[in-house]
Order: sequence, then structure tokens, then C-alpha cells
Amino acid sequence: MESIEGLKAVAVEFCVSNMMRCDRSAKRSRIKLPVLEVVFYQTASGAEPVREWLKELPAHERQAIGEDIKAVQFRWPLGMPLVRKLTGKVREVRTQMPTRIARVLFTVKGKHMFFLHGFIKKTLATPARDIELAQNRIDF
Repeated sequence: MESIEGLKAVAVEFCVSNMMRCDRSAKRSRIKLPVLEVVFYQTASGAEPVREWLKELPAHERQAIGEDIKAVQFRWPLGMPLVRKLTGKVREVRTQMPTRIARVLFTVKGKHMFFLHGFIKKTLATPARDIELAQNRIDF
């Protein structure tokens, strides 16, 4: 059985003899941190409406919405076609799925992305009641 020191020596020797490969893999393995931290709006009773709505969706739709949210989270600030400003503080993540359209309304405060409301879009324009609901949740 080899000691830990022996394993370290083998690893160093491998890196020295394959310097180019080690340098490339080190660059690829760097972890990129998100620009924005995600926070779900909570009601007074502790419910998280957006998280609950997401859990009710089929897995493939959750995945599509999650990929779009991740893009916003890691590459903020973004604009159209992925993010659109609705009012002064309310923005939407726009997810086009094969058979329908989802929206997640959010606001940004500092380094936090607050999810306020999520819904499946059924009309051409974003319904005013959905925007108002998100606007009311900003003041929590």
C-alpha cells in the first residue's frame, strides 16, 4: 500500500512530465461563481410559491426553466430574449418550451435574485395581475 506522500510524488511527477495537459485541465476545472444568489420569496407562513410551482411542473420543463435561470444567475446582467424588464423593479426570465411558455418574475437587490412569481403564459402580453402580484411581493 502506497503512502500519501508517494501518491503526491507520483502526481507531481505526472504533472511535470505532462505540463501542458496539467495546465489546460487546471484552467478548465476552475469553478465559476454565480453573479447572483437565488432567493425564493416566502409568505408569512413560510410557503415558497415559486419553488412549489416549479416542483409541480414536469421534469423536462423544470430543466428548461432551470437552465434559463442559471444563465441569468451566472451571466447577469442580461437582456432580451432571455430577460425582459416589466416595471421599474420587476423583470421576467422568459423560457420557451416545446408546447408552452413559462415566466419567472424576479427582482435584483444587490447580489440577490429574488423569485417573486412563476406562471405558464396563456396570453400574448404578460397579464397585469401577475405583474402586480410580483410588485406587491417586492416589499417583503
